[in-house]
Amino acid sequence: MSLKIRCENFIRSIADLIRKAEIELPDDVVNALRKAESIEENQVAKSQLQAILKNIEIAKNHAVPMCQDTGIMIFFAELGTEFQPGFDLEAAVRDAVVLATREIPLRPNAVDPLNRNNSGNNTGSGIPDIHWKLVPGKQLKITVSPKGAGSENMSALRMFNPTEAGSIKNFVLETVINAGGMPCPPLTLGIGIGGSFDKAARLAKEALLEPLDAPMNELEQEVLEAVNALGIGCMGLGGSTTALAVHIKTAHCHTASLPVAINIQCWANRHASIVFGEEE
Repeated sequence: MSLKIRCENFIRSIADLIRKAEIELPDDVVNALRKAESIEENQVAKSQLQAILKNIEIAKNHAVPMCQDTGIMIFFAELGTEFQPGFDLEAAVRDAVVLATREIPLRPNAVDPLNRNNSGNNTGSGIPDIHWKLVPGKQLKITVSPKGAGSENMSALRMFNPTEAGSIKNFVLETVINAGGMPCPPLTLGIGIGGSFDKAARLAKEALLEPLDAPMNELEQEVLEAVNALGIGCMGLGGSTTALAVHIKTAHCHTASLPVAINIQCWANRHASIVFGEEE
């Protein structure tokens, strides 16, 4: 049996999902920021973290975006093979972005890459960026992750030789040092290792969706400790917390290559999810 859902209701739900992501951070992100503030001994950094937490509270209480850079819309969709809505899902998501831009409102950030003409509604060629993944079942799970330019611009990708796996940590540190305070730390670092040139970048962005309170493996913990030892701190003003968490996703790659991507996220690790369809 296929799910019956009206296109108009789907568009409304996705627009509301975008609103939630822009206005309210997930609990794990807020808790990580609170923990960073509680242990911070650098008074300048502590005051910055307190300002961030106050900003989060104001955004939620007044239902306004938590940052002036409301980002471009990145979606991750897990589409059940038995989910049959009866309308063009991609077109509906696009319409939801247009609606959200007008209603919330969102800053229009989508421009042509060469002539810089602004579409005015956060859509355009290839935007919103929707990553589709087919999964078994009758459900559709959609996660929106608005991505601002300050952190995205500091991200990096490098094609290593297969023998250079030991250099990955230094690549991360080099990237964070070069970024300094520009991506608005404390950061979340998503790292993709393996796959292909583009697969590594997608893995890195997906890694940013992992809960910040999820256990980190040995390499993730090692990288986190090394990043925080840099002393860049909140907003680049010094302190003990440059990054809140490090999450790594991997994929098998060609025997002759080792792609590594680092997707940097600012303190506002914005994302929200919704599930359509029948319970399994």
